[in-house]
Amino acid sequence: MTDPTLPLLAFAFAVFVAAGLVKGVTGMGLPTIAMGLLATTMPPHESAALLLVPSLVTNVWQLAAGPSPRAAAKRFWPMMAGVTGGAVATAGVLAGDAAHYATIGLGAVLMVYALFGLSGRRLTAPPSSERTLALPVGLATGLITGATGVFAMPAVLYLQALGLEKEELIQALGLSFTVSTLALAAGLGFAGALDPHTLGGSALALVPAGLGMAAGQALRRRISPTVFKVAFFAGLLGLGAYLVVTSMG
Repeated sequence: MTDPTLPLLAFAFAVFVAAGLVKGVTGMGLPTIAMGLLATTMPPHESAALLLVPSLVTNVWQLAAGPSPRAAAKRFWPMMAGVTGGAVATAGVLAGDAAHYATIGLGAVLMVYALFGLSGRRLTAPPSSERTLALPVGLATGLITGATGVFAMPAVLYLQALGLEKEELIQALGLSFTVSTLALAAGLGFAGALDPHTLGGSALALVPAGLGMAAGQALRRRISPTVFKVAFFAGLLGLGAYLVVTSMG
């Protein structure tokens, strides 16, 4: 991104509008959409770096808007510790010689996430299991985050399985995505994959992401959540398949 062309800038603008739109409607999905689409035109580590600032700002806002950020942090800190360690450990994959495989892994994660979403299944995990599951789930999420730039798996499925109230779930997701973003940034920094130009572009991406979020919040009151989620997961499935096929070709 040191010398971006006008078509690439226009594409990135459109990507962050779309990602913000999904975030506004569902409360999540900005990194997933942005990472998946950007990876079709640029190296994975640049895609991951561009989403850092929009992801951090929108998720800090989501965390702060919940009922009790301190209580959420106290409850889920073992999971967040796992996320941090895992993401820092594998972030070098995005910037190293294995970046080609990172794109394949990204496509595979998107496909698994989409297929599970389309299945309509919901996992269940009693609160008594948190002490056992929190750290392994966080570590797995961090490893996938660092290697692919996608924060969703398996953290989203785990938090949904706990049966949290709506606002508690949204806040917990905001906490998980915030920590994942910071850990990914640290990992990319340690790997030498961050530069001022890319971070400047990431800051500018706040504008289209914010526009998309505003539109998504307005759309949320007018569209069927079920219809939107089906379209969202179907699109992720197609995007994931495209990344896998083109990267293996």
